[in-house]
Amino acid sequence: MFRKPHCPVIAIEEHYWDDELEKTFVGGEAGRPGEQFDRLHDFGPLRIKEMDEAGIDMQVLSHGAPSTQKLPADIAPALSARVNDRLAATVAKNPTRFAAFAALPTAVPEAAADELERTAKLGFKGAMLHGLANGEFLDDKKFWPIYARAEKLDLPIYMHPSLPHADVIKTYYADYAKDFPMITRATWGYTVETATLAIRLVLSGVFEKYPKLKVILGHLGETLPFLVWRVDHTLARPGQKSIGFRDVFCNNFYVTTSGNFSNPALLCCIMEMGVDRILFAVDWPFVMNPPAIKWMETVPLCDEDKAKILFGNAKRLLRI
Repeated sequence: MFRKPHCPVIAIEEHYWDDELEKTFVGGEAGRPGEQFDRLHDFGPLRIKEMDEAGIDMQVLSHGAPSTQKLPADIAPALSARVNDRLAATVAKNPTRFAAFAALPTAVPEAAADELERTAKLGFKGAMLHGLANGEFLDDKKFWPIYARAEKLDLPIYMHPSLPHADVIKTYYADYAKDFPMITRATWGYTVETATLAIRLVLSGVFEKYPKLKVILGHLGETLPFLVWRVDHTLARPGQKSIGFRDVFCNNFYVTTSGNFSNPALLCCIMEMGVDRILFAVDWPFVMNPPAIKWMETVPLCDEDKAKILFGNAKRLLRI
């Protein structure tokens, strides 16, 4: 167990793949045999062994991108329910080591809201959505029933990246994607797409309609904590609709450490948002556990604040 400070460790963006859902993935999003692929399908000896070796007590499991966000409306609700039922069974077999975020059938927003509520009754801690929903940004009012239900249930929605729109990839990244394929993903494409969604959510007015809605961003906030002052300041210039971007971002959003183990970046997040809004995550198996834990040992924070990030904030937000 991690002993600096003396507290459990909860990692909240840790992925897996469902066999049935995986078969719907195509192109660059389809799985390929290898160690990473094996880890995504493992819930037993390998996953637990690597958790134990790093000192991680619990993973909050979530399906990897694109999850259920590209399913057609005619199959999305039923397939999402089967995916979640299988994940619920996995958690039930090992409830002290695993918790879960639900996959939602965004192609049918009312069904997605109902699935969020159904999985809450199974003990799920919220839901994770991935990038665009069949090409649409999730700030569109058609998706607001999901946010209404999330607020009612007091459950967070984790906004996770997925591949940018095909036209964006072609225009912005195609020149370099062959030599640097990660440019469309974790290097930059994922970040831009998810940060854009977060900004759009604030501008859409969804937090005015549902002021207690809670949204989680990974990777230390997809650059937005660094930019929040500038975004807020420029939106206050003459000619803009009145909106307090910084107030909404710092009061309704949480960020995790997934795949971004940087002291300056973490301290920026804490200075802008407060330590109570930072949660520990690894992004396993796309990122391995040991670097995350070793990094936390070096973070220039007191033990009390480290304990909040490693355990306390997740316990409070997710009611673990």
